[in-house]
Amino acid sequence: MDRRDFVRKMVGASLAAGMGPLLGTSVPLLGRDEEPPIDLVAIRGGEPDIMFDQGIAALGGMQAFVGRGSTVVVKPSMGWAVPPERAGNASPRLVARIVERCFEAGASKVYVFDHTCDDWKRCYRGSGIEEAASRAGATVVSGDSKSYYHEVEVPGGRSLRSAMEHELVLESDVLVNVPILKSHGGVRLTIAMKNLMGVVWDRRFWHSNDLHQCIADFAAYRRPTLNVVDAYRVMKRNGPRGVSVADVVTMKAQLISTDIVAVDTAATKLFGMEPSAVRYIPLAADRNVGRMDLENLHIKRIAV
Repeated sequence: MDRRDFVRKMVGASLAAGMGPLLGTSVPLLGRDEEPPIDLVAIRGGEPDIMFDQGIAALGGMQAFVGRGSTVVVKPSMGWAVPPERAGNASPRLVARIVERCFEAGASKVYVFDHTCDDWKRCYRGSGIEEAASRAGATVVSGDSKSYYHEVEVPGGRSLRSAMEHELVLESDVLVNVPILKSHGGVRLTIAMKNLMGVVWDRRFWHSNDLHQCIADFAAYRRPTLNVVDAYRVMKRNGPRGVSVADVVTMKAQLISTDIVAVDTAATKLFGMEPSAVRYIPLAADRNVGRMDLENLHIKRIAV
């Protein structure tokens, strides 16, 4: 067995036991000349902004994803009018740091928005994201008017053949998807693929036409440039809104990947579930959206 196979088998064993051991242990890294491209970064133990800085540095920095003069959409989980400690929305510190790094990489414009479930003004304020993103220089835009959305075809969709997608996503160069990991009564978990429902208008159709399949269909069409899963605070039950802070555990973790299936697979394990229990994940993998075979991916683990 060569060194690369040895390392991959060690990573696979850690993942089989759950993401906690993976994030908390040290596995020898390959030499720079031998190391394959990183498929996913798993970070644990720091504040959201610090974890992002270390994770994105491992992937070559934000400049690897954001070109000079580009227009960026940062799409956080921001759908509920609850404060950060309730873990219903992405961390404002994380969103602000992503915005800052986009500008440092040369972005000409960074937009932040979500098609919220609660009243959008209350969500934007209550989550703390509007203030944090604005301070970082982003333009925070409403997702609350149908006039912002335009019909797009979803090629190969099995349940979802078309969707009304926000014009900012259609017109921008880069999409950074920033979900929070949390329980969801309808699909078990909200992660990166589920978070993309916040860029479309016609979500009721999804809920009445096999929600899991619609999520997988849309993920095959709209593939974010980067997915950053916020697992600093994790709502373990009563999602997606949550009832109280008693529903929340502090994990101080984060996952970053360009592969939306891989990052959702890893997040599911971090939550303590098997990816097969979240049906949209294998459905998306079957459509070749991304990979569930984490044991065969190059995963960089960082302890802050």
